[in-house]
Amino acid sequence: MTLFKQIGAVTAMNLAGIPSRLGTSLVIVIGIAGVVGVLISVLAMAVGFSTALNHTGRADRAIIMRGGSTSELGSTLSRDNALTILDAPGVRKTADGKPIGSAEELVIVDLPQKGTDSGVNVTLRGIGPQGLATRPEIHLVAGRMFQPAVRELIVGTAAQAQFKGLDLGSHIAFRDSDWTVVGVFESGGDAHESEMLADAETVMSAYRRNLFQSITVLLDDAAAFDKFKDALTTNPTLSVDVRREPDYYATMSATLEKILFFVAYVVGGIMAVGALFGALNTMYSAVSARAIEIATLRALGFGATPVVISVFVEALLLSFVGGAIGAGLAWAFFNGDAANTLSGNFTQVVFRLTIGADVVVLGIVWACVIGMVGSLFPAIRAARLPIAVVLRTG
Repeated sequence: MTLFKQIGAVTAMNLAGIPSRLGTSLVIVIGIAGVVGVLISVLAMAVGFSTALNHTGRADRAIIMRGGSTSELGSTLSRDNALTILDAPGVRKTADGKPIGSAEELVIVDLPQKGTDSGVNVTLRGIGPQGLATRPEIHLVAGRMFQPAVRELIVGTAAQAQFKGLDLGSHIAFRDSDWTVVGVFESGGDAHESEMLADAETVMSAYRRNLFQSITVLLDDAAAFDKFKDALTTNPTLSVDVRREPDYYATMSATLEKILFFVAYVVGGIMAVGALFGALNTMYSAVSARAIEIATLRALGFGATPVVISVFVEALLLSFVGGAIGAGLAWAFFNGDAANTLSGNFTQVVFRLTIGADVVVLGIVWACVIGMVGSLFPAIRAARLPIAVVLRTG
């Protein structure tokens, strides 16, 4: 009998015996399902957060802050600076010649979170008259736009789903005054859906401020960025930091993204060690239970290689099933769920847990590696069973 036929025969016989070892086999399946479920769930948080911030912004849009500022909250720009920036070359103009840009004010509002009633920091962004033209992805899905000089605001759908008091028509009390929610908007699932938008001048008046914090402009095209940046950074009257908008939000998410991926792999790794020992014990038990069978096959002329491969295949199959179950449970319970966390501006960013095909494949590969490593020593033991001793004592 050829080697391949021996492998097929021994492996089929081994797999057919799994129902008789159902209890021990379930140890591998359940243990690995738990590892993969936790790994994928935490990775889904990291991927969802990264997607929400990395998909915020366009290559033909730039954000300008005071030189040396790392976030909008730490930046201030005067009104003269704002006019100079909006008049810079490369800024797209409307049909009547007005620059498409928005001088903005960012403040933090404390609102209770749904489900916990604990207060969290929510962004209230004051935008200029060209604010919506600067961000055409923002569109109202309910209500109407806020009016200038009136304490009205519109809220993102993600913010409305996560925080209390943001229903259409409701009133929010902060800064010794009431603000009315007059509209709800979507922006393609990016970070702005976690925010509330209002008129910049009204927000500055309420907070007794006279300086903007950032300017966002729409450029003629993505290639106009370098010319625009050079014009501002070489202007002796300005001290500004000019970034493409996607680069700014990617920077804001980088640290937390690294932490989430680190936690996912550390927690998953620790659990994987436990699952690996579970697989090791289970496969040792399987080899012990089949000792006479293996010795008989070896006595009949079957080589050690088919026996080793059959142990590997059994472990891989059980690990694959466990990985698939863990991935399926994580997808069923968590995919698409909303969560929120602090961003670089110390305000909450709402994002959705995202379990894509790449994360599922990674989880199943992780499971198969655990199974292969866990079956390595039992497979070697199976190949080295002393035939005469086993048959005599059995």
